[in-house]
Amino acid sequence: MNREEARKRAETLVDMMTVEEKASQLRFDSPAIERLGIPAYNWWNEALHGVARAGQATVFPQAIAMAATFDDEMVKKVGEIVSTEARAKYNAVTEYGDRDIYKGLTMWSPNVNIFRDPRWGRGHETLGEDPYLTSKLGAAYVKGLQGDGECLRTAACAKHFAVHSGPEAIRHEFDAKASKKDMHETYLPAFEECVKEAKVEAVMGAYNRTNGEPCCAHTELMEDILRGEWGFEGHYVSDCWAIRDFHEHHMVTATVEESAALALKKGCDVNCGNTYIHLLKAYKDGLVTEEDITKACIRLYTTRFMLGLFDSSEYDSIPYEKVECREHRDYAIEVASKAMVLLKNEDFLPVNKNALKTIGVIGPDANSRVALMGNYHGTASRYTTLLEGIQDEVGENTTVLCSQGSHLYLDRVEPLGLKNDRLAEARVVAEHSDMVVLVLGLDETLEGEEGDTGNSYASGDKVDLNFPESQMELARAVIATGKPIVLAVMTGSAMDLSFANEAGNVKAIIQVWYPGAEGGKAFADILFGKKSPSGKLPITLYNSLDELPEFTDYSMKGRTYRYMEHEAQYPFGFGLTYGKVSIRSAEIDIAEIKAAGADTKALESAAAPMTVVIKNESNRSLEEVIQIYIKDNGSKLAVRNHSLCAFKRVALAAGEELKVTLPVSGKAFMEYDEEGRRVLDSKDFTLFAGVSQPDEKSVKLCGVKPVAVKVEL
Repeated sequence: MNREEARKRAETLVDMMTVEEKASQLRFDSPAIERLGIPAYNWWNEALHGVARAGQATVFPQAIAMAATFDDEMVKKVGEIVSTEARAKYNAVTEYGDRDIYKGLTMWSPNVNIFRDPRWGRGHETLGEDPYLTSKLGAAYVKGLQGDGECLRTAACAKHFAVHSGPEAIRHEFDAKASKKDMHETYLPAFEECVKEAKVEAVMGAYNRTNGEPCCAHTELMEDILRGEWGFEGHYVSDCWAIRDFHEHHMVTATVEESAALALKKGCDVNCGNTYIHLLKAYKDGLVTEEDITKACIRLYTTRFMLGLFDSSEYDSIPYEKVECREHRDYAIEVASKAMVLLKNEDFLPVNKNALKTIGVIGPDANSRVALMGNYHGTASRYTTLLEGIQDEVGENTTVLCSQGSHLYLDRVEPLGLKNDRLAEARVVAEHSDMVVLVLGLDETLEGEEGDTGNSYASGDKVDLNFPESQMELARAVIATGKPIVLAVMTGSAMDLSFANEAGNVKAIIQVWYPGAEGGKAFADILFGKKSPSGKLPITLYNSLDELPEFTDYSMKGRTYRYMEHEAQYPFGFGLTYGKVSIRSAEIDIAEIKAAGADTKALESAAAPMTVVIKNESNRSLEEVIQIYIKDNGSKLAVRNHSLCAFKRVALAAGEELKVTLPVSGKAFMEYDEEGRRVLDSKDFTLFAGVSQPDEKSVKLCGVKPVAVKVEL
């Protein structure tokens, strides 16, 4: 059903409602209107990397891990699977009249905020630090969730609009101050792509204020940009209990009625929280009109009609057996294997399992189900930890010794009088093993959302880039045994790996992320060479927080690979494989770009096809990610370094040479001025085609020299 038809039907239905009934429908837990045959509907459902918080579902790798695939087609398919399972669950439970929370078809995903600072605990919910990568992957996930059928398979929601990335502890009162340039260059592009290109059905506002106004009642963001410039026609939802913050924390209103009225008038259609139960009082006090309430109600019913909730639909026949079926679980394992990033390999991996008598698997995350999951996850019927994945792969011919080695962090156990009581066991396991897989990291109890974690001292954020001291003590003990070590890092954010980069400490480092329910299977496939690693870092790994501005500073100066002023420990876009590729040639056709000239609109819609020839120089098949970066050589408005402007994952057989064409948007040649306007400010550009950034550190680490192409407009 198209939007025009859905809106007409919504208008007709809403016109039959009383003002009291209309107001009740703006709550996230909308009650039934029995006299009109309207069932109850709960707008709150989650689908960050699988249907979340509603029982059994396929649990995919966390969002940051999916970003590491640099594969928009794969991310779209994940969205298709997730929405298929959401429909299957919805079909089943509504037969029994269950319309409770997490049972609906409005999925509050994806999170397309920019992971600007590695301290942010919710960064692993995002698609990384780069606005272009986040835009493409976010839009792909939206398309996958919503489908292309007669009605929406599910309704996606881009969140948290718009300048939102910590600190968690003060999010309810914080004012994120960003320049117009940073807003439009960094914080808004992914939302714009989701709205204009992917037609996302919903947008969620953030808790904080941005430049003085709360994000769930923001003149510039909601009225001028979202509905004005971008033409957004879907519905707007508050983050949960964010409107209550207006009068309790932001102090922009004096009463709950004023908060409800302010949000509604600015265009917030549905309230996650309880503030809109006061709308009728606000209406009676003259703070809102019935027209205000009606407008929001029509938007919400337009979405419900577009989901086919009042008709039979093509999705009604999706059976419950689709939930976490073998096909979906297998795809989750494939995503996990393509997400893991090989950061270091001293000619040690892959391991020949037949040459080993004993493997030691050590670490607090080695056999942890929690560390597989990330946050906002469903419940899997089966889990495969890293320890279990290794055990399953080596079979009976190799002994696998294991030790937790340490507690995840001592704060959890010191009040009980416990210390690092497994160190001796870890040393014994290492000394009796031919090699060690050391699994260090965090989990959702240490990095996550304020209020949802066990990390009360930082509200889910990190205070530094270090592993907990309990784990560092373990690492030092295992390294001291002199046994060859593969370090597996299970985190959703950048950590300091300097100890692992010191000569002689570890043979290899794999960034595993939070790899999903059966991530241990994917890890074993990479460890033993069934698959070649192919993930790329969607974030920068820094050497020190001293290189970064204050956490509360939302200026992009010094942040992320585009603006950083120091050499990265491991750069954005970096990741090794078990083979070697070369970029044989690259050329670009700029005819459309030249034809557009200084016409901003024409240039935005123009494209420059870039043809790259890549060759697999090794004797094994592998996958690589071709990455195109652009450097504006002539504009003072340009980012300090360079920007990703195209990428493509490719599969290469042993010795295969492949010609690939990637479209570079005309937008890549434009800069943002201080007013946030996109302008062509230069005619001198260099484009780099490679499998990493073109910076000296990236090229040195990956050993693949990018091809530079000069462009004069």
